[in-house]
Amino acid sequence: MTKMADSSVGVVEGCRLPVLRKNQENEDEWPLAEILSVKEIPGRKLYYVHYIDFNKRLDEWVTPDRLDVKKLQFPKKEAKTPTKNGLPGSRPSSPESEVRKSLDLNLQTATAPSRGKTLPTPKRKAESVSLATQVSPATPVPSLPGSVEASQASVYPAVRDTNTFNLKSNARDDHEQLTSLTTNGTARRPMPNQPGRKRKQPPNCGGTDEIIKVFQYNNSPRCANVYLQPGEDSQDSSDGIPSTPRMTGSLVSDRSHDDIVTRMKNIDCIELGRHRLKPWYFSPYPQELTTLPILYLCEFCLKYLKSLKCLQRHLTKCNLRHPPGNEIYRKGTISFFEIDGRKNKTYSQNLCLLAKCFLDHKTLYYDTDPFLFYVMTEYDSKGFHIVGYFSKEKESTEDYNVACILTLPPYQRRGYGKLLIEFSYELSKVEGKTGTPEKPLSDLGLLSYRSYWSQTILEILMDLKPDNGERPQITINDISEITSVKKEDVISTLQYLNLINYYKGQYILTLSEDIVEGHERAMQKRHLRIDSKCLHFTPKDWSKRGKW
Repeated sequence: MTKMADSSVGVVEGCRLPVLRKNQENEDEWPLAEILSVKEIPGRKLYYVHYIDFNKRLDEWVTPDRLDVKKLQFPKKEAKTPTKNGLPGSRPSSPESEVRKSLDLNLQTATAPSRGKTLPTPKRKAESVSLATQVSPATPVPSLPGSVEASQASVYPAVRDTNTFNLKSNARDDHEQLTSLTTNGTARRPMPNQPGRKRKQPPNCGGTDEIIKVFQYNNSPRCANVYLQPGEDSQDSSDGIPSTPRMTGSLVSDRSHDDIVTRMKNIDCIELGRHRLKPWYFSPYPQELTTLPILYLCEFCLKYLKSLKCLQRHLTKCNLRHPPGNEIYRKGTISFFEIDGRKNKTYSQNLCLLAKCFLDHKTLYYDTDPFLFYVMTEYDSKGFHIVGYFSKEKESTEDYNVACILTLPPYQRRGYGKLLIEFSYELSKVEGKTGTPEKPLSDLGLLSYRSYWSQTILEILMDLKPDNGERPQITINDISEITSVKKEDVISTLQYLNLINYYKGQYILTLSEDIVEGHERAMQKRHLRIDSKCLHFTPKDWSKRGKW
């Protein structure tokens, strides 16, 4: 069906209208889309559209016959009074108004104090969203009662086919707030308390000296009742702004500086070894390369070239058959290489450029000195082919063990993502630390981490054995120390799985048969695992190395 009409000449940047696309079932649908750019080629116009409430990786150029111009919405005129936060609203405006807004922003930020490397901008007052709610709005996340007296409002566990775990917890320990995510995808630190400002306090989880009673509901040999004893005070700095500014790098993107250029994909296709990749997002490759139909990359040094002939000439001179740096892990055909962002700056920058094509929520820092890069490869007779990577800060004041993490599209949905995550925590175990990924996570990254945390924690709970006839006991700290997963991530995962319940004045964990069976099925499919015996890694104390 064609919705094209003569009025299509009135479609300009910033307009919104339904656009025809195919959904996952290959059926036609007309989601609302925003026109980001218009270009003319001989004989017709093309429109670059962003589907509202869809991920940006689905943005594309469309022809006029896919536009429903009968429902065209023109950009709203700019309000005479400025918005509360002094930043453009969520609805895009006309190009002329964007110029006026940018001038206003320059005036506002001219007197603002500078913070590190980023351009100073007014703070966004965005509603914070808990990390635990990012996966599925339909997934219930139980809130823990405020005290023992709140038992009337608590949730009682199911009696049939359940594994029951008992929970003793510390309110301050077990309910430190996770780093919030703002609705625009950027990380937001919790603000310190201010006079006259009421802040929602985390729920109380009972006293540390509370005696816990365990109730056994079935005698299945696979069931175990576990005390979750109170842990020690947390030393995490996420409850407030650090007293000193971070001196190391961060790859979190400041979305307040998005413009029409960075919102659009600028590379059509990338050839990397035997794969051709369709980028999802903008990446700041040199402008002269963005007009090419295919951008060629050397799969070993990641140098970008403009033609196949240039690539062939480069391969005769490139001696690399694996990423530069030290190979610190090998099992079968899988290897990991540790790359210092200072010693191998060119490779690190090329890796960041490639990764930016598939990571929208991170920004690119050409100063790669503060980072280490861990590249996972697959070996064959031609060399070590890149599968994915993650980066981490050499010194992290917030216990981040991952800054960016990516599995390249040809290798996705094959278990490599969880392998990268597992390897990052294996390094944390060697370092004797607990770690957490830098927020915000992408949609696919959050799903992978949620799945990994769930499987790892359930694996520990199901392996617990009774001790001298007594029901086994475990604390949140114990789980954190065994797995190197930060306590906040352990708690949020237990809440996400809906395992925490309140029964007769006690906090207990309830494992249903559905959860147990689902976990066993998932573990049967998870063939790729990290073998700690194959890891040859010695952590360095970067704090004693000045400029590294």
